[in-house]
Amino acid sequence: MAEHTSSSITIEAAPADVMGVIADFARYPDWTGEVKEAEVLATDAQGRAEQVRLVMDAGAIKDDQVLGYTWTGEHEVSWTLVKSQMLRSLDGSYILKPAGEGSTEVTYRLTVDVKIPMLGMIKRKAEKVIIDRALAGLKKRVESGK
Repeated sequence: MAEHTSSSITIEAAPADVMGVIADFARYPDWTGEVKEAEVLATDAQGRAEQVRLVMDAGAIKDDQVLGYTWTGEHEVSWTLVKSQMLRSLDGSYILKPAGEGSTEVTYRLTVDVKIPMLGMIKRKAEKVIIDRALAGLKKRVESGK
């Protein structure tokens, strides 16, 4: 069984504002360092993304991938890998919890399995870097009000 990596951050905004940024895939290249292109391929009945193509450039790892998204209520979104050149699997989620006074605690969980051999310790370190960068970028984007 694959191990996941997770981390949390508090963002000074309501959960709906945070989820609005998470759901705005077209803007990912503006605030995530690794996503160079994002294209919504399919949406659900509420207009939320169900499949998204992402072109990633994370230094040593460059990839063109499609992720499938599942939205659970207003405070959780999870994704799983549909196709990729570099990855065997990728599962992740954002879980939002109101933290009082207009703040939101955001927890990001991620499990990645690459096609190339990689030590578990190195893989978890890479997952942690991805999560920390994503949470920092999300916080900056939401709190800047853009």
